[in-house]
Order: sequence, then structure tokens, then C-alpha cells
Amino acid sequence: MEYVLTSAEMKASDRAAIEEYGIGAAVLMERAALQTVRVILDRYGPNICVGIMAGNGNNGGDGIAIARILSEQGIHAEINMVGELSRLSPEAASQLETAKKLNIPIHYGVGSTLYDVIVDALFGIGITRNVEGKYREAVEAVNASKAKVVAVDIPSGVNTDDGRIMGCAVKADITVTFAYRKLGLMLYPGASCAGEVVCVPIGIPEAVMANKRSGVVTFTDRAKDLHFPVRNPSGNKGTFGKVLLVAGSRSMGGACFLSALGAYRTGAGMVRIFTAAQNREVLLKKLPEAIVDTYADDLEPALAPEEAAVLLSGLEWADLVAVGPGMSVSGKAKTILEKLLGQCDKPMVIDADALNLLSQDASLLKQFAYGYRKNDNDVIFTPHIGEFSRLMKCPVAEVKKDIIASCKAFTRKYDVSLVCKDARTLVSKRGKLTYLNASGNDGMATAGSGDVLTGIIAGLLAQGCSGFEAAVMGTYAHGLAGDLARQKTSAYYIMAQDIIRALGEIECE
Repeated sequence: MEYVLTSAEMKASDRAAIEEYGIGAAVLMERAALQTVRVILDRYGPNICVGIMAGNGNNGGDGIAIARILSEQGIHAEINMVGELSRLSPEAASQLETAKKLNIPIHYGVGSTLYDVIVDALFGIGITRNVEGKYREAVEAVNASKAKVVAVDIPSGVNTDDGRIMGCAVKADITVTFAYRKLGLMLYPGASCAGEVVCVPIGIPEAVMANKRSGVVTFTDRAKDLHFPVRNPSGNKGTFGKVLLVAGSRSMGGACFLSALGAYRTGAGMVRIFTAAQNREVLLKKLPEAIVDTYADDLEPALAPEEAAVLLSGLEWADLVAVGPGMSVSGKAKTILEKLLGQCDKPMVIDADALNLLSQDASLLKQFAYGYRKNDNDVIFTPHIGEFSRLMKCPVAEVKKDIIASCKAFTRKYDVSLVCKDARTLVSKRGKLTYLNASGNDGMATAGSGDVLTGIIAGLLAQGCSGFEAAVMGTYAHGLAGDLARQKTSAYYIMAQDIIRALGEIECE
């Protein structure tokens, strides 16, 4: 697990290292420069010509120090001093004086972009306004060059806190970020400018973050971070959980198949599907392991007494309920959801059309608000960004202005674990660190991918994971499977079933 920091949090960490632990700013800068040089040489070797684009802040100081260290190793490095000399930070000014004494070539402005590697050290994490004037010219010159680009800490022009592009931004091949990952490197569109992100230590003590109780975390190491429930070697199908899946409709039969298969492939012992009668024959052929109960998918909103009895029988049988994929928002679908919510005292995963029905009826959604819950069983909501905006009663654009704050606001009001699915998926719950998922790729933006995730989360929940843990691990595993599927083919080729197949290749503790 790694922390993902805002600009203010990173500055506070630097300040704590300097003021509380006596690690000087010059020491941190030297270590940052040494680590960046190491990455440059590892990737591009010693036979290179390097140009540094330096600003007037400490990011520029890092860049000047990089030029000095490269020169000491016999590599031709030049400094393009774009920042204003009258506004140099003390550390940057000191580095520049040293570079002068060592006769490192210095250009005032952008002297050239005819380098093998350009190091972007213009702004760093402190940018608060759009890139303009000579700085914009420098960014555009870097992007127009044929050089490989290494960004120092964060590509210049990317907002550290939300990934916004501040007018324009450097498009890096590699970003060497210091001590902790930054939100702007992970959230889009900033993530598309970062290239490969390499997070390196620079000597900030672990104690600085040891007691952190709020903020954002991510997983980056599959071997260390991915943990599924421990299997009981003497268990049976009942031991590993019974999932009631309420999903599918006349025209969306595939959704319940994908969710059910996702639950099975994640280790659930049994799955019982309650779906429209039109889906029964296909499900029994494609997924004979499942129990299939049906209702008449007609225009009448009421459940027949025998249909209601079958639903409640399945609810009594199950250890948890997953509801919503492909369910539709018909009157009958709403009746089924109301019946479930009125009777269910077990953990739930609520997705897709079930969430759309909740967003249409404030009285149904209110049942999940703090102070109105009838029990304390885990509930997981898994909306994509459009469904989330409907739950929030807020346009998508407004929600995405600060997606983390939006998720936290929702989970302060509602007693659920929230999985907000977008290019970067967030998992939020009151009292927990927010999880920002880094696995997955754009090939997973395909029909049925969300249905698979619902099944994966249900499968983990069935085996004893807490709601928040199932949401986090399910989201991470879903993305890892998508990444494995892409490695085998391409992002253009992936379908939802490819994600399920790749689940079998994920090694976890």
C-alpha cells in the first residue's frame, strides 16, 4: 500500500522531515536528484545528451542538481534556465551558483531542444495557475521535440491535487516522483501526461506518515497487496458462501451470466440467480453450476405470490445478495428491489439498474442513510460515474471537478462502501482511507465489465471479506485481470469474458 498525496500533504511531509527530523532541504534535493539520475541512466544509458528545463523554484533546483550529477559522471548536460533569476528559491540559487563554478553550460531561456533526453524541472507540485508566456513556450517546445522526456516529481502544468491541465502540460515518457505518489499523477487527464511513474525514496522518514488516518492510498505491488480470503482445505460449497444474484431482464440476459461467472471464478461456493424467465434456458446451458429461479418479465409491475415466495426463499438461503446488473428500471424491477430492501438483513452489493432505481426514489435511497439503516450488515454500491451523478443529483462535470470530495461527501451521508467506477476507480467509506485503484486499462471500457466486477466483489464478500475489503480487493483484482487480458491481446480486443478468464492467472496470497 502506498499513500497518494496532495500538494499540501507533500509540502507538509517535506516540512516535517526538515523541521522535526533535521533533514535539511539541501539533503532532500540532493537525494531527489541522485534518484532521478539513476532512473535516467537505467532507462537511457550513459551515451546521451541531456537538456534541463529549469524553473525558479525548488523543482528547478532539483533539475540543476541533476545536471551537475550527470556532468560529474561524464555525461553532457546543459541547463536551460527558464525561471526568473530574481525569483529563485534559496536552494535553486545555491545549485545555480555551483553549476556556474563547475562550468556547466547554462542557457537563459530555451536554448535548444536538440537533446536525447529533456528533464522537465519547470514547476513541480506547486502550480496554482495556468501556464502562460515563456513557460508555455518552453512546455510546447519540449512537447514538440523528439527527445525522451523525464518529468521531475510531476509533469509541469499538471495540477497536483486533481490532475487538471493548467493551460498546457509537459507530456513525459517517465515521471520520477519523490517519496509518495501524487493525486495528479493518477487522476485523468494528468495521468495521461505522466508516462511511466517511478516513485523513489529521498529520505523522508516513514514516521512522518505512520499515523495518517485520512487521505488516499493505492496498491502498486501485486505480490504484496493482493490478498484473497484464506480457503479452508476441509470446506465445502456451503463454506465458501452462497450468493443470491438478482439480475438480468428480457433484453439483458448476459449481465446475470457475467456476474454469476465472476462470483464463481472468485471462489464463491454457490450462486442462485433470480432473473426474467426468458433467460432461464440460456443460463442453464452456459452456466449449469448455477441455480436459476425466474419471474415473468411482463408489463405488470406486481410480483405474483409464487414469484415473491421464490425470491424470499432465495433470500433466506443466501449469505448475501447482489442486485442490479441488467435488471432494467421497469415497474417490476422496482417491485423486486423494494421487496428485497424490505426483507434483506444480509450483506448486499447494489449495482447498475438497482442504483438507478434508488436515484429515482428518495425514500428507497434514504434507507441507506446513517440513522435510517435497519441493520449493520455490509452494503456496497458500485456505480459508474453517470450512475453516481444521478445518486448525487449533480451533473457529471460537477462531480468530476473533485471526485474524491464527492465520494467522501456521499459516504458521510450513506452507510455504504462506495465503488465509484471511472478511468480511475475510487473506493470510499466513512472512517476509512480512500482507495484509488491504479490497475486496469481502457480496454476494460466494454459492455459487461461492470457486471464482472459486481460478481467478483460478491464472491469475495461471500467468503468472509468485510464490505470495504471486498470492494477494494475486488476492484484491484478486476483491474489486474484486465491488464493481463490486454497483455495477451490488446485493449481493442478485450471483452468482459476475457477479464473473467484472466482472473485465473492472478497470483495472490
